[in-house]
Amino acid sequence: MVSIDVWDASVDFPIFDAKSRSLKKQVLGKVGGKIGTESKVPVIEALHDISISLKDGDRVGLVGHNGAGKSTLLRLLSGIYEPTRGSSRIVGRVAPVFDLGVGMDQEISGFENIMIRGLYLGMTRKQMEKRVDDIAEFTELGDYLAMPLRTYSTGMRVRLALGVVTSIDPEILLLDEGIGAVDAAFLDKARDRLVDLVRRSGLLVFASHQDDLLLELCTSAVWMDEGRMKMRGGLREVLTAYKGKDPFANVSPEAAARLAAAPVSAVEGGE
Repeated sequence: MVSIDVWDASVDFPIFDAKSRSLKKQVLGKVGGKIGTESKVPVIEALHDISISLKDGDRVGLVGHNGAGKSTLLRLLSGIYEPTRGSSRIVGRVAPVFDLGVGMDQEISGFENIMIRGLYLGMTRKQMEKRVDDIAEFTELGDYLAMPLRTYSTGMRVRLALGVVTSIDPEILLLDEGIGAVDAAFLDKARDRLVDLVRRSGLLVFASHQDDLLLELCTSAVWMDEGRMKMRGGLREVLTAYKGKDPFANVSPEAAARLAAAPVSAVEGGE
């Protein structure tokens, strides 16, 4: 059974060879937590006293302004960042989808990049070989798949990356949105596969600014602010507090019923 548990965890980043005062002026405010000035080396307190327990079946959205700590929290939950203080435990295979371009090589073909990206996300070569035809059909890139990635436009690269990402079978899916560089028709097609990907995953944590995607994929939420968990609970409750209004006031009766029935126990602990 997959799970992620974090206890009183903080993540600090020391900034070497920087003058404390000038650095503080540059990044002070609501960007990536707070600045510690107790030592001679400036320290960015990116996350502070995070406690959260996630289990199989949870679908958690992360909300907050840019620099609030959402991406850093995803990396803590994935095991990429170790807590500076506190502790964490991850049970299950993690598929971290933070940057659609990570694990792709500019000088090799689209077909070869499908294999590399799949291996990066934890799939085996045999598993990816079975998925190549489906990914190729989804991307609609045709003969371009035999050409080097450097010949692709930004939208074409996103199509290729999305094709691979939505083909995997993750136990723990940690997703940072970044799918805006494709045309609307393809994005609708990609959303269908994204929803199916989430259904196949055991546990989802999704950082996003898009209310409609959060509604479609998540049942609970965490509001991050200055590296802290400001609020946790049901998706509708948290988004209403974060935005100052009910973002789902005009949703369909079906969606409203799903929100009302959604469990709010996915996020526990915290301050």
